[in-house]
Amino acid sequence: MNRTLALVSALGAGLMTTAGISQTPAAPAPAAPAAPAAVEPQAIPAKIALVAFEQAVFATNEGQRAVQGIQDKYKPKKDQIDVLSKEVDSLKAQLQSAPATLSDEERASRLRNIDVKEKELNRDAEDAQTAYNADLQEAYGKVATKVSVTLKDYVSKNGYTLLLDVSGQQSNVMWAVPSTDVTQAVVTAYNASSGVAAPIPSGPSAAPTTARPRPTTTPKPAAPKQ
Repeated sequence: MNRTLALVSALGAGLMTTAGISQTPAAPAPAAPAAPAAVEPQAIPAKIALVAFEQAVFATNEGQRAVQGIQDKYKPKKDQIDVLSKEVDSLKAQLQSAPATLSDEERASRLRNIDVKEKELNRDAEDAQTAYNADLQEAYGKVATKVSVTLKDYVSKNGYTLLLDVSGQQSNVMWAVPSTDVTQAVVTAYNASSGVAAPIPSGPSAAPTTARPRPTTTPKPAAPKQ
């Protein structure tokens, strides 16, 4: 702004001199305001909290219900892939145990049949895996957005000055006092605020856990690994 005022004043002075309208010198530009004083950093008592955020998201009642719904959705496809996989294994076993008198033509025909079914199996498994992962990521994102609000509120109300996420396997935190881990406390707080009831277990594998489900080669309705 000061630079603009100075430029306008200079142009005005030049025009006035050229036209001979006035011999009065142009008014000087106003002085630049003083820069604000730098804020000195202050040391404050540290209170650090650790959270396994991904695990917390999937450990909430809402997260567990989301995972259970996705697993139920892909169970028919998983069963179909399992049937095709067993068929391919059976055809391979039959070819291996075939008598030596089997003609080259028949052996080649069986190999072609196995190759066709194996490619179909791999394609179906890959497509199902991609779709399963996409649904899982979408569900995670929806719940994570809401859980993060509860997490920030929790650490703020409890006076924490630093929050570290230890979800990743390559976390730099090698050790910490167990009481600094607020994961379960945040899960409990979110369950209470969300009002979502815990899912009804559909079997032994549906027991609640605190680990994020990791999709395997084919979508399986298995519980997250501990």
